[in-house]
Amino acid sequence: MAESDVTDDMKSRVAWLYYMEGMTQDEVAQRVGLNRARVLRILANARNDGSVQIRVTTKEAKCVELERRLEQVWGLERAIVVPTPADVTRIPAIIGKEMAGYFNGAIGPDMSVGLGWGSTLTSGVPAIEQRQPNGLKVISLLGGLTRVSKVNPSEFAWRVADKLSAECFLMAGPVYAPNRSTRDALMEHSGIVELQQRARALDIAILSVGDLTPRSLLAEYGLLTQDEIASLERAGAVGDVLCRFVDAEGRIVDHPVNDRVFAIHPHDLRQARKLVLASGGWHKYTVIRAAMRMLSPAVLVTDEAIASRLCGEK
Repeated sequence: MAESDVTDDMKSRVAWLYYMEGMTQDEVAQRVGLNRARVLRILANARNDGSVQIRVTTKEAKCVELERRLEQVWGLERAIVVPTPADVTRIPAIIGKEMAGYFNGAIGPDMSVGLGWGSTLTSGVPAIEQRQPNGLKVISLLGGLTRVSKVNPSEFAWRVADKLSAECFLMAGPVYAPNRSTRDALMEHSGIVELQQRARALDIAILSVGDLTPRSLLAEYGLLTQDEIASLERAGAVGDVLCRFVDAEGRIVDHPVNDRVFAIHPHDLRQARKLVLASGGWHKYTVIRAAMRMLSPAVLVTDEAIASRLCGEK
């Protein structure tokens, strides 16, 4: 039997016996009629796809202290700080899961949810709790990509909406239009006008930020040319918020690329009842600080290295 042939009922039963009833893997294998190796693989897959979620409910004292300091220094309603892992490539996944944990407790019936994009936010999707229909609405805050491998704004919003059994509103067009006139024409479409109106009256908005290093999604997907990225850096850009490039003070830079962005303007999100910023990694410090200054989020989810630097300067 291949792993793909394992039914949801079997996966649930294996996970329940092991995690909830405290059986050993050998005992579970005997109970369900599988060998121990198969049980081990089923348990691993259940954790990877979010069927089983394990949370450490205590935090390092340093992280708790940083949370309180961040809340005081930046006027946050809530700060969530995770330990910086030895393998820093794990930071987006860890922050994404923490964001999802906060998100699960923050949303309720009939709320409107605005979503940005990025690997950090996408990592949290498996940890978002499945819900029954209750009037929730999900609004994607930016256009999509024409070539993707794992992260697409519209696909991310749709996956979250599916988890929430919510109605989904998508910006149906490329995140970077070929020119300003095309972008303006797209923004005038009646469906996009409605979406913009909804985006200005969100109950909660969830955002991440992008940097200009070679590891960024912009570079990975070739959304901008190297010449454009170099030109943005010369103009003072340190990264992007909803694909609009900002300087270190959180001001949108004057650059032709920003005239082509098919997305909700970040300033419109200041009207959201609650804005959540989830991002981390040393290479994103400058743009995270810029986004904090630009948007004054209510909630920040980040790692301890970024939190420590943010507490040291504003």
